[in-house]
Amino acid sequence: MTFLKKIAIAAAAVMVATAAFAHEFKVGDLEIVHPNSPAMVPGAKVGGGYLTITNHGKTDDTLVSIQSPVSDNVQLHEMAITDGVMKMRQLKDGIPVPAGKTVELKRGGQHVMFMDVKQPFKEGQMIEATLHFAKAGDVKVEFMVGSAKGGEMKHDMKKM
Repeated sequence: MTFLKKIAIAAAAVMVATAAFAHEFKVGDLEIVHPNSPAMVPGAKVGGGYLTITNHGKTDDTLVSIQSPVSDNVQLHEMAITDGVMKMRQLKDGIPVPAGKTVELKRGGQHVMFMDVKQPFKEGQMIEATLHFAKAGDVKVEFMVGSAKGGEMKHDMKKM
């Protein structure tokens, strides 16, 4: 087998594996890619959620809120380090998603907080949720639960 054929086969295998693990959702001009959450340790009551939203439209939108059957209180948060001190605050006005832009909800920045969860998230579980956007409306998504260790998820090709 030639070197180029080997490269082509390897590239095809990576694309198939990535497609098998990637999951995306759409509502209007918005594309939501790979909602995910780390597994939680037994007894934990708060879980994080991460995802990427791309606005393919010409109109700004806002992620206003999130609902999920795993928690009666799901919040949008922002984490920042100010003067060497980590601060987290709830984003009560939501998260803007400007036209033509991509917004990442990730560790160390804007993210989802599942407060007072009914059961800690377990690796391999899918967490149902509904994202509420000001203009595009509602979209049901599933957060894929990965390792409790956090960091890069094995099936995701880019760091969260």
